[in-house]
Amino acid sequence: MVCPGIGRRGFIRNGAVIMQSRTNFLAHKLIFTAFVFASFFAAGSIHAQKPFKVLDRWTIGGEGSWDYMTVDSAVHRLYIAHQTRVEVVDLATGKPIGAVEGLTRCHGIVIAPGGKTGFISDGGANTIVVFDPVTLATVGKIPAGVNPDGMVYEPSTRTLWAFNGGSKNVTIVDAGKRAAVATVALPGKPEFPATDSKGTIYVNIEDTNSIVRLDAKAQKITATWPLRGCESPSGLAIDPSGGRLFSVCDGKRMAVTDARDGRSLATPHIGDGPDATAYDATRKLAFASNEDGTLSVIDTAKPGYPVVQTLPTMSGARTMALDPASGKIYTVSAKLGAAPAANPAVHHNRPAAIPGTFTVLVIGNN
Repeated sequence: MVCPGIGRRGFIRNGAVIMQSRTNFLAHKLIFTAFVFASFFAAGSIHAQKPFKVLDRWTIGGEGSWDYMTVDSAVHRLYIAHQTRVEVVDLATGKPIGAVEGLTRCHGIVIAPGGKTGFISDGGANTIVVFDPVTLATVGKIPAGVNPDGMVYEPSTRTLWAFNGGSKNVTIVDAGKRAAVATVALPGKPEFPATDSKGTIYVNIEDTNSIVRLDAKAQKITATWPLRGCESPSGLAIDPSGGRLFSVCDGKRMAVTDARDGRSLATPHIGDGPDATAYDATRKLAFASNEDGTLSVIDTAKPGYPVVQTLPTMSGARTMALDPASGKIYTVSAKLGAAPAANPAVHHNRPAAIPGTFTVLVIGNN
């Protein structure tokens, strides 16, 4: 490229031609070319994402429906709430390790830091089951409210928060003492919670289409924000460094909310029937797992939060877990029977799973 007033080997100054040496010219040209290439490559590496795909399928078997999933990256384990038991799967081999059994209707699963204690919300028994992650034996039970569902561990206060869908409140547990220490009333039916790990907890309120912010130390509500454009919010994920919340909603929407003031940032379209979401801080991507058999991938680094991929998964694969260490996503479903008769009294009237077909899908893009 030759710019006005500049020759290929020199430039004009006060009417005189000052020649550069060929060596200097080539050196500058090489530096400039390297700079342009590096800048282009860096920009491309930030925004270009390989498409996600289903890498593997692991048949676990068993009977009944399923709910939340949790990855323990430190020991490469996947925990899956599966009706009356929590399945434990080795992420290296895809083989079942064992199960926490004797539950009534399990939902949330939390592994406390250090990996020595696990908690399960047993909605059918109104208890929080404490188990040993090594032996998978039940070591205690903590009374909760009616139908404990989503749970989160808050590290700055070392407390476990179990959100009770039936009694519309939250049971706060001293994780070290394994005892309930407080109950906080909520303005509606809670769904999944999330924490910034610095003393603030958020939870979706399903029947009022809102999100509540709580102070973990003061054990009280500090704000309630409407989720505009969102019906029946369920799964919730957080971007702690960016101060953003991602709620998945009925009506094929994800609500993106400013975690500081509750402002609506976007409501991108996703698949139908979502029940879980996750945020990958490394790749700046949000995910929604949808009952229609799709995984929605949202680029949170771009204006408008565009959906950059809709990956076919498996009908009924509405819950998931992200492994932050590997970047892989895990979702589950089973072969499904005939659709049940319509029942307006049942919010999610799902077909029954065919016994023996319960399957884990492994999803990645590396």
